[in-house]
Amino acid sequence: MVIRIPVGFVRKSFKRTLSGIDGIVMSGKMRAAMYYGIGDVRYEETDIPKAGPGELLIKIGKALTCGTDVKTYKRGHPILIKHTPALFGHEYAGTIEAVGEGVEKFKPGMRVVATNSAPCGDCYFCKRDMPNLCAKLKDSLVNGAFAEYIRVPKEVVRWNTHQIPDTLSFRDAALTEPLACVVHGIEEANIRLGDTVVVIGAGPIGQMMVMLAKKSGASTVIVSDLADFRRDIAEKAGADIAINPANEDPVERVKEETSGRGADVVIEAVGLPKLWEQAVDMTRDAGTTVLFGGAASGTTFEVDTVRFHYGQLTLKGVFHLKPRHVEQALQLIIAKDVNPDLLISHDMPLERINEALEMMSAGKSMKVSISP
Repeated sequence: MVIRIPVGFVRKSFKRTLSGIDGIVMSGKMRAAMYYGIGDVRYEETDIPKAGPGELLIKIGKALTCGTDVKTYKRGHPILIKHTPALFGHEYAGTIEAVGEGVEKFKPGMRVVATNSAPCGDCYFCKRDMPNLCAKLKDSLVNGAFAEYIRVPKEVVRWNTHQIPDTLSFRDAALTEPLACVVHGIEEANIRLGDTVVVIGAGPIGQMMVMLAKKSGASTVIVSDLADFRRDIAEKAGADIAINPANEDPVERVKEETSGRGADVVIEAVGLPKLWEQAVDMTRDAGTTVLFGGAASGTTFEVDTVRFHYGQLTLKGVFHLKPRHVEQALQLIIAKDVNPDLLISHDMPLERINEALEMMSAGKSMKVSISP
């Protein structure tokens, strides 16, 4: 078979992929945000990835900024970014441009969403329904959503890639991965009908926690956040009370609202040790504290042993997601059980990625939709 390509098909400054043909991708260039180091992300030209055996090449429809991207931008991330320069970003949805050898479930032209990692399915933790702790999870990490194309590893293709309906926008579909993490957190929180739930931190993750806590039966949801913008969004997302910790003691306010007991469930969604401790202080005896926000490596926090023991506290660290959470999250989005308009506040072109990350870091935006 001979494929003839018109002379004008390939421009000197930018070569396009040859779409619609299984497993065939021309070498070429694309525009992407490249991570060089802390505070140093550059918009430049780089090679289009190639889909190897079992892999997909996806043309990005929309990508979203994430709190983890902001942390990486501000302080680095030895797991996500091991070598620099590196492709950057991991929340995305788009159209399959090409498929690697052996891929049968997916075809070029399909609209899909995929996550940024996947388990092996065979290790100790995978066999015990804890694939989020899979020892090989780090081997499948995906970076490169802030670009025109992204390569999806075979493990992610196998476990965490899903076709999306034509009625679902790429922007909304890109919420699947972070929402799946929240679904996991809410599942571990074990919220009961009538519970009082506190969410510390009203970033996009905190907002999704509020939405799902309400849908899980919480009668009262209390949010604590320093940013006026985020507290306003939280009230629209379903929060009954929004606390500004700069003006009042959040622990005392929570106890005041719960007849001195403390909340049934407290979810920390920031990732600061002092807020982990605050979350424990807000939790009633025999209540549950979910430590969801990832704190910096090497940090510690303290718990009063008497309170912990005699108060029968449950402290849970919750990390990442499981494949079933991805499916559940996508169905929640399709069913409109979460409101993307409250979670995504801005839309910017790829070349403004630094501005988008700075805005999110300053609490002046929710997620920013990035258009390649």
